[in-house]
Amino acid sequence: MLLFWGEIMKISELRDGMSDVDLTAEITDMGESREVMTKFGSNKVATASIKDDSGECKLSLWGKQIEMFSAGDNIEISKGYVKSFRDELQVNVGKAGSIRKL
Repeated sequence: MLLFWGEIMKISELRDGMSDVDLTAEITDMGESREVMTKFGSNKVATASIKDDSGECKLSLWGKQIEMFSAGDNIEISKGYVKSFRDELQVNVGKAGSIRKL
């Protein structure tokens, strides 16, 4: 399947290493936030579960993003990227990306 820039993807289409990922999904579960050390210093991270009509995966939320969203929210991610973490695909927003509640 050929994907054009700006095309909304489905979770079932996500693969490790993808970038510039645009998708919409529902947050089904919010994990507890935890403090982690990164190369930029200490920060909070929480792992949420998201789903669409094609499947489910994890979403990393950092810092203020954790307080902005909760289970049941429908979200749109623009220019996200996908990494495998502990053998599970995880969508990340990153500095170049954005996430918003629909």
